[in-house]
Amino acid sequence: MEKSSNAAPLYWSLLAYQDWNMHIGATEKGLCYVGSQNRSFQELADWAAARYPGSALVRDDRMTQRYADELIEYLEGARESFTAPADLRGTPFQLAVWKALGDIPYGQTRTYTDIAEMIRKPSSVRAVGAAIGANPNLITVPCHRVIGKNGALTGYRGGLEMKTKLLELERNVSYSKEAVRR
Repeated sequence: MEKSSNAAPLYWSLLAYQDWNMHIGATEKGLCYVGSQNRSFQELADWAAARYPGSALVRDDRMTQRYADELIEYLEGARESFTAPADLRGTPFQLAVWKALGDIPYGQTRTYTDIAEMIRKPSSVRAVGAAIGANPNLITVPCHRVIGKNGALTGYRGGLEMKTKLLELERNVSYSKEAVRR
């Protein structure tokens, strides 16, 4: 899908690794989108039209390779954090929430209330939920690590199956590393 415009292009590729298939997007500044597992290109196209209006969507596997490599390392259990640059665009509140998500340690979870307290806005639990729902970078901004106050899995843009798989991956890697230390 190409659009002509003076806006900077949005580069994309399909990350296909084992049973993981996700569209990823990047600007010249960094990773700006990690899609849901096994969703169509349309998910990315709709998001890009809303967040990067007028930007051409340009398939460029070379441009996105650095991000794909880090995501694959994560899915293999060999990476716990991401070092490639991100280009996150949101309100100051959303950016604060997304930063707090990045502070949740690998293999651990926090509640929406915890996140609201982390950003020093304890009465904004619902707004925190909305900001988490608007997170464009699944996995690299680990919104899958947020659970309900009662410990239940709650909504996730990628679906609860994807959220469960990511939490199990992190739990298994953490458990394996702990067993090796003993």
